[in-house]
Amino acid sequence: MQKILIIQTAFLGDVILATPVLSELKRIFPSSTVDFLVRKGNEGLLSNNPNCNTIFLFDKKNGKYKNIWNLIKNVRKEKYDLVINLHRFGSSGIITAFSGSKLKYGFKKNPFSFSYTKKFDHSLENGKHEVERNLSLITEFGAISKKRPELYPSKEHFNNVEEYKIKDYFCMAPASVWFTKQLPKEKWIELVKYYSSKGIVYLLGGKEDIQLCEEILSKSDVNDNCRNLAGKLNLLESAALIKDAKRTFVNDSGPLHLSSSMNAPVTAFFCSTVPAFGFGPLSDDSEILQVENLECKPCGIHGHKDCPLGHFKCGYNIKTH
Repeated sequence: MQKILIIQTAFLGDVILATPVLSELKRIFPSSTVDFLVRKGNEGLLSNNPNCNTIFLFDKKNGKYKNIWNLIKNVRKEKYDLVINLHRFGSSGIITAFSGSKLKYGFKKNPFSFSYTKKFDHSLENGKHEVERNLSLITEFGAISKKRPELYPSKEHFNNVEEYKIKDYFCMAPASVWFTKQLPKEKWIELVKYYSSKGIVYLLGGKEDIQLCEEILSKSDVNDNCRNLAGKLNLLESAALIKDAKRTFVNDSGPLHLSSSMNAPVTAFFCSTVPAFGFGPLSDDSEILQVENLECKPCGIHGHKDCPLGHFKCGYNIKTH
């Protein structure tokens, strides 16, 4: 196996959970070239990764179908021996189907899986972690069944956050794409007040999360011991900061997997979803907090913009500390 392509064009957490496939393929086929296809915006996650050669970008927002065609042309030029598609939706399935690869592996849920050489089950009901589901595609080559994801912040990334490591600190990532996967901001305010007496609190997130973090900061009234870093750090800088935090607090979202990749102490809040779906933390020191025995939980695989029943007990009833 000389040339391999991995495809995962979903969200940043999905790319992080695909990195064990990357490292295992490189371990099994050390002389191979392993490339990676991600959606535009997630390429920074693979910076400095010694196992990854070329990164292909899929721009889903600007000329999606034109970009699919261009990617197919570029992928076909590489003449891959194996394409592994970990994404379960049509766009990546089309690229895989027309990749020209000798072998095409992916999940049965992809609508273009009929074109694959081998297709695999992907179930959220068997208790397996997503990392295990991903690695199942390459067990025939000798891959281990479970492995912690890995990111590689550079020395520069660590240097860029060194100023924040002046004393004990905690990281908190309060945002999520889905409302029902996000611990209510009132709960985050409680957490900031509680942990700011034990060290500095850093609020993390993207540019789109600045307003939420600013509101949490202002309402917690602990400005001297809490800072809003949303939008100020890139993904690997955030990972470098999380690595040395006393603890990081996250939703069932991307920052959870950043914590796992750094094997950092983490507390994960699961509101409308459940860890049994396979997206829980993999750090040695990890804690999951959720409301048990709630009849309406989980209310879906992903999340909702609002609580379907209007009460959001799975969020408001979580005991945070």
